[in-house]
Amino acid sequence: MMEPEALLQQYFGHASFRTGQKKAIDAILQGRDVLAVMPTGAGKSVCYQISALLLPGITIVISPLISLMKDQVEALHQVGIPAAYVNSSISSEEFHMTMQLAQQGKYKILYVAPERLMTDSFLWLAERVQISMVAVDEAHCVSQWGQDFRQSYLDIPMFVQQLPRRPICTAFTATATVQVERDIAEILQLQNPEMIKTGFDRKNLFFGVRRPSNKTAELLELLKENSGKSGVVYCSTRKAVEEVCDAVCDAGYGATRYHAGLSDRERGQNQEDFLYDRKPIMVATNAFGMGIDKSNVSFVIHFNMPKDLESYYQEAGRAGRDGEPAQCILLYSGKDVRTNTFLIERSRETMDVEDDALREFLIEKSKERLKQMTFYATSTSCLRHRMLRYFGENSPESCGNCSCCQTNYKEEDATLEAKKILSCVYRAQKSGYHLSRTMAADVLIGSKKEVVLRMRLDQLSTYGIIDKMSHREVVQLMDELIQREDLALRQFKDYQELALTAGSVEIIRDQKQVTRRVPIVREKLAAPAGTTDPTMTAEDNTLFQKLREMRTQLAKNEGVPPYFIFADATLRDMCRKKPHTMGEMRQVSGVGVIKAQKYGKKFLGVIAGHLEGSMVGNS
Repeated sequence: MMEPEALLQQYFGHASFRTGQKKAIDAILQGRDVLAVMPTGAGKSVCYQISALLLPGITIVISPLISLMKDQVEALHQVGIPAAYVNSSISSEEFHMTMQLAQQGKYKILYVAPERLMTDSFLWLAERVQISMVAVDEAHCVSQWGQDFRQSYLDIPMFVQQLPRRPICTAFTATATVQVERDIAEILQLQNPEMIKTGFDRKNLFFGVRRPSNKTAELLELLKENSGKSGVVYCSTRKAVEEVCDAVCDAGYGATRYHAGLSDRERGQNQEDFLYDRKPIMVATNAFGMGIDKSNVSFVIHFNMPKDLESYYQEAGRAGRDGEPAQCILLYSGKDVRTNTFLIERSRETMDVEDDALREFLIEKSKERLKQMTFYATSTSCLRHRMLRYFGENSPESCGNCSCCQTNYKEEDATLEAKKILSCVYRAQKSGYHLSRTMAADVLIGSKKEVVLRMRLDQLSTYGIIDKMSHREVVQLMDELIQREDLALRQFKDYQELALTAGSVEIIRDQKQVTRRVPIVREKLAAPAGTTDPTMTAEDNTLFQKLREMRTQLAKNEGVPPYFIFADATLRDMCRKKPHTMGEMRQVSGVGVIKAQKYGKKFLGVIAGHLEGSMVGNS
């Protein structure tokens, strides 16, 4: 039997495993169940793919999305690993052919949608092949505490019970709180699983929050800063996707769109345009992205705030999958909170849950997650620390690679302003008003808005009592008070109103002081710390572009996405090492045996031609 490291080098071209991968593989080869929580880009799929090659029979991988299966199977074919998938996208004829070949032992890995597990045809196959392992990808979908609960995932333990012999069961996810971890292990009936947690911190990602007055202008500025790079822009609604995509295209950028309102055909075409780099920018709702393994995504911009940190971490994590520096920027406004609250309330109608009490419980959990997401978006302390703490992980209080850590702040006493805010809330309630954050700020700064005057809010004694803060600064201070539980938000009709707490009373009675962090100088985020590669010279970057051109041509000839040939990280390693022979090419990270045989000579030719041209130019 070959060693796992030898297979890793042969098929994937890497000399050593990433953190957690070898531990997972060793446990599987010892016959143990595994629960692995590893961040996006950490190489979860390698854990079960290498194991599958070393186990007898076949490995069943349960995956929630068609796009995920298709991409992974095509990538496995690229490196010479026999695999197939079974889902609703294949014809009846293709399905029967796949079943026949699987029964004949032609595949080592078979991807299947959870909805197919308990069908008679798939159970028929399961009785006739040796299933050594069942691997559950995106395992958080099994938990009702998670953000992507799927009813069909509850069929997985029933499927395993139907098998003639219980296989090794493994579960993999990038986003799981402690509660979700417990749910995964319990619901999937994992037996004394090896627990692998490699940490949620991805140091190559820069996290930033901006609060622009004009989001579209800010987005276009960010795209200008990232000119020539590939990225994703997430929006919360279909309407926003359409408007933002039009604005991006009108500005001259190659962009396409993705949301559930498009036809299957258009979604598929637009996704392909993005994957093949024909349109480097994807504007999408959260319907896009799970399982998309595009390695050269250099930025993810959230035009609207997601509904929870789990979603944000997962979506932002689609940047920098190749380990290269990447940006994750959130454009925040208070309207995002109202939009998400509305979407959460509306989800009652579409939720795949029959029990009324459970439905209300899930709605309340969603609101609590939204609250934590809002705290992140309005934070003046380290964003990475706040996110990691949410997932139960200890971390330094400053990372040096987020917008808060790169902003200089000064501490100011804001007790008087806080008292004015609390007084406004109290006076408004006594007068029968239910004020949102925005409306309360309008009152406090003495806004002349028509709605303020029409509602006679200018008659309140607290009207205009804050004269040295902008509307935005007042709202930010409210957000800080809410985070400290010195002020609260509670649902009133279709919006959230401000409410006093026990902490409010302490401030009013001078039993508690309030300080706020005020930015002095905000550094430009065009090139955050760590986004340039110091090992790449200007000459290397010229060679990199030539290698990309060769990759694009090969990808076009073969009809596959460019990153299927080689990831950007592999091309950069070629630039640094400048191999002259096939043996030296095999030492480049990401160049396995099959890919070296298929593409090695062509890329060696590009490198040799570039070096020869450089020598002539210097002579």
